[in-house]
Amino acid sequence: MNDLETFSALLAPEGQSLLAELRDHTPSDELAAATRLRRTYPAPLVSAALGQAQLRQRAVAKFGADARLMYFTPNGVEQSTRATVAAHRAARLAALGVRTLADLCCGIGGDAIALARAGIRVLAVDRDPLACAAVRANAEALGLAELIEVRCADVTEVDTAGYDAVFVDPARRSKARGGRIFDPEAYAPPLSWAVEAARKAPVAALKIAPGVPHDMLPEDAETEWISDGGDVKEAVVWFGTAVDGAPGPTPGGRRATLLPAGDSLLGAGLPDPEPGPVGDWLYEPDGAVIRAHLVADVARQIGGRLIDPTIAYLTADRLVETPYATAYAITDVLPFHVKKLKALLRERGVGIAVIKKRGSAVEPEELRKKLKLGGGRTSCTIFLTRVGGAPSMLLGHPAADAP
Repeated sequence: MNDLETFSALLAPEGQSLLAELRDHTPSDELAAATRLRRTYPAPLVSAALGQAQLRQRAVAKFGADARLMYFTPNGVEQSTRATVAAHRAARLAALGVRTLADLCCGIGGDAIALARAGIRVLAVDRDPLACAAVRANAEALGLAELIEVRCADVTEVDTAGYDAVFVDPARRSKARGGRIFDPEAYAPPLSWAVEAARKAPVAALKIAPGVPHDMLPEDAETEWISDGGDVKEAVVWFGTAVDGAPGPTPGGRRATLLPAGDSLLGAGLPDPEPGPVGDWLYEPDGAVIRAHLVADVARQIGGRLIDPTIAYLTADRLVETPYATAYAITDVLPFHVKKLKALLRERGVGIAVIKKRGSAVEPEELRKKLKLGGGRTSCTIFLTRVGGAPSMLLGHPAADAP
């Protein structure tokens, strides 16, 4: 039985009954569950159902409660868009007036689901028959089958004329090498093909890795870096104008969007701020802000400066609230010295240390071992970084904990 036949068997009544029995399955019970279920169900079907149960559990982090109803492939769980990010993108496309969209390289359908829930009719295309089967099953399971048409095909051969928008999510992992692909031209399909396909559509969005070099980004598009809960998830290259007259993407623009709140900062093309002495407050910009090269924009918001020309930490003499950076009250700015740090923490009864690094060769966990913190309840945030080119350690605590 091949993968597609096994997947089809899971959708049949016997497979559905088996999956229902495994709904509350825990990995620690897998051997006992497999032994018990094989008395009633064929062994290959039991193995497939257990595998699907494991994938659903892994997918909860991305899809929440929907994961218990959805169908996944191993690659699909790994490469699919987090539901919160997909919902943000779908909402932006809907706001641009998009009502029909071709989702190219759709995988297991994470984006297609979000788009359909935003009221957009979707043509979901993938060349992997198993992925296409998963999209169909997911659309059916979530009550979206009327809005999602699935086509198993090479995306480079699909005619997208007549659709309001195109979304392309090229494969960025190599099956042969078993790892991430960092060269956008090695994506499948290549970024250059995706860009040309996007330029033919009224509106288009291309999902790419957030570490893409800025000099590879098309200047006739806006690039948006998205973080969720402080973790940078992806970058999206936006083309076109609004279908119904709403403001479209800004050509050449660089944007940072922070989920779940949805705060979005469009860069003003500012020069890097000047470095200066560390003030009373240190600001750690969100990763999306850093990736988008918008640290200068945040510096202008807070009236801040860099602590070093090569380090993305900002400092200011007063506290200014901003969603784009986390603020810390700084108590000490010292040259890096392990013994002095250890003595200082012991003197203050610090038993809890959060160690952050940027521009330092010191590994936080190695330093933690050397500090041998006691059991005190006092906490401290330690920044290992450079100030004016010199290895330094800054001590403080989050602004939320400030007196």
